[in-house]
Amino acid sequence: MSAASSHLEQLPRSLQVVLGTALLALAVFPLLPVEGRSFYLTMLTQMMIFAIFAMSLDLLQGVTGLVSLGHAAFFGLAGYFLAFLTPDSAAVSLWWTLPVAALGAGAAAFVIGLFVIRTHGIYFIMVTMAFAQMVFFLFFDNKALGGSDGIYVYFKPSTALWGSGTELFDLENRTVFFYFTLALLVLVYAFLRRLLFSPFGRVLAGIRVNEHRMRAMGFSTFGYKLAAFTLAGTLAGVAGYLWAAQTGYVNPELMGFHMSAHAIMMVILGGMGNFAGAIVGAFAFEYLIHLFKDMTKHWQLLMGGFIVLLVIFAPRGLLGLGKALGEQMAKRFSGRGSQP
Repeated sequence: MSAASSHLEQLPRSLQVVLGTALLALAVFPLLPVEGRSFYLTMLTQMMIFAIFAMSLDLLQGVTGLVSLGHAAFFGLAGYFLAFLTPDSAAVSLWWTLPVAALGAGAAAFVIGLFVIRTHGIYFIMVTMAFAQMVFFLFFDNKALGGSDGIYVYFKPSTALWGSGTELFDLENRTVFFYFTLALLVLVYAFLRRLLFSPFGRVLAGIRVNEHRMRAMGFSTFGYKLAAFTLAGTLAGVAGYLWAAQTGYVNPELMGFHMSAHAIMMVILGGMGNFAGAIVGAFAFEYLIHLFKDMTKHWQLLMGGFIVLLVIFAPRGLLGLGKALGEQMAKRFSGRGSQP
């Protein structure tokens, strides 16, 4: 099996239609008269935020072949940027705080990447986790940074343009915030898909398959991996900013090992290498958490068992499973059609 096939860079048309239909259903959901609408809007918005977070990790894990156990550090840092930039008495502008938070997370990723990119394999995994734990305890043990209690964000960002007191759209409205998050989800996905098939993305894919060969061909693999690490941290910062804006609260747990592990499981669950897989994995993972929590207080056992079974029977994730089932059905129907 080729590397491209094993990482699901291309999906069959039937699966693309299914995913497009799911996106359309997601877009029209707020318009439906559903009981408990506010709860579901909040839950779906959180799923979309985690989908952006998972896509940022998939750029490292699925495309470049770098498994990071510290990716949540950039997610949490962007949330803290918003918390520190938002005063207690008024909302702060979305138009400059979002870029500042995302670029701040990207800058942190660049600095950390200068050290971790020099390592490989299990050492890369452990060093990324070590840096994330350092950031975690920096905020956890420092009262000036909020300490273990975290920090509240009392207002969602303002969308008024500079010099104007008129809001372009009200992020305090759940429906508006839902569509704003959906728009960012689509933009991030479109950007990453375009990046995947650009010369830069092809080099990253080549590094995943055989870094030594790419280096022998004259590519500076260190620079490419550092660029991917920085970009992934920036996009994780976008997700962290949205999370802080929606929940109105940040704490060091956002940077912890468990959050990074959740992102990894989302990527594995959906299928690596195709950013749609990260989206599917994020939605499926969050849905399963809610489902298993309603079934038992030992929901972690059910989730762990489900992930183990998925890795054994569907190593390419849910999208890979859907692709395999579609191919089997196509062969079955084509076989019937060829019978006399």
